[in-house]
Amino acid sequence: MDPTPQPRRRPTIRDVAAAAGVSRGTVSRVINGGHWVSPEALAAVEEAIRTTGYSANQHARSLVTGRSNSVAFLLTEPQHLLFEDPNFSILLRGAAQALALRGMPLLLMVAGTPEEQRQVSTYVGAGHVDGVLAISSHAGNKLLDELVRQGIPMIACGIPLGYEGSVGYVAADDLAGGRRMTRHLLERGRTRVATITGPLDTPGGRLRLEGYRQELGAAYDESLVAHGDYSRDGGAAAMRVLLDRRPDLDAVFVGSDLMAAGALQVLREAGRSVPGDVAVGGFDDSGLAATLDPPLSTMRQPLERISAEMVRLLIEVIEGGEPAAITLPTSLVVRAST
Repeated sequence: MDPTPQPRRRPTIRDVAAAAGVSRGTVSRVINGGHWVSPEALAAVEEAIRTTGYSANQHARSLVTGRSNSVAFLLTEPQHLLFEDPNFSILLRGAAQALALRGMPLLLMVAGTPEEQRQVSTYVGAGHVDGVLAISSHAGNKLLDELVRQGIPMIACGIPLGYEGSVGYVAADDLAGGRRMTRHLLERGRTRVATITGPLDTPGGRLRLEGYRQELGAAYDESLVAHGDYSRDGGAAAMRVLLDRRPDLDAVFVGSDLMAAGALQVLREAGRSVPGDVAVGGFDDSGLAATLDPPLSTMRQPLERISAEMVRLLIEVIEGGEPAAITLPTSLVVRAST
């Protein structure tokens, strides 16, 4: 008797069809989207796939369907921000988990330089992915323009400025969030509320500033506005500008928690207590805010839901559906910084 265990034979479509009591053609239609299959047959095939342990040969399937069965997570920012900004890691993890439930891998692509953008355009345009999750896109971005021109299925994180009518998106309500944080600072009795914005070629940069402006109304003062770049260093630099220009400020709404971390450091170095001298509010609540000193009041974005909804809408576009847009509410989280 040969003691060597024999490898278990990989289940085939024929095995699934036999277990489900349907034709191989019906199994194939289920595997490729379930079109023209009755609910009863669909349920029988899905149960047979589970019991037999069948998994599709994705290479063979891609030859038939013309699809790669993978999706790109495209970050159009410098590479260091992928590791510095916790928002991106949460979105990446959420998208990967949502795609794993569909048996689809996620490819990470960072395109912060013109050369990286050219490489991504060539790779995506060659059909190596079925669609793109566009993260942190900027107005006038040539890569986004090229992908739209090529007809690549795409869903953006945040309103894709300049492409609102052609690219679907999932966004947090940046304008309402900006208004709510500004109102919170005013409700704390602050009268000289400054802001540090994100880049004004991003939806968050523009809309959070607009929310701040709307809440202040006639009290809006341009001298209390400084611009950052969503980085810790950018927040620190903007805070120094504000302190030089308006040393009498008593609150600051910072357009991201990472920039707020830089602002807190500068306030500490300048001998300003938080929140005694200056109240500080952020935007994101991606994990960093609660670890700062003092813990940061902020507007919470539902990042996990944003990534899951992006995947859902992208799959719909890949399968021929029209682009859709979703805006999700933010919520105020009050901590010791205000």
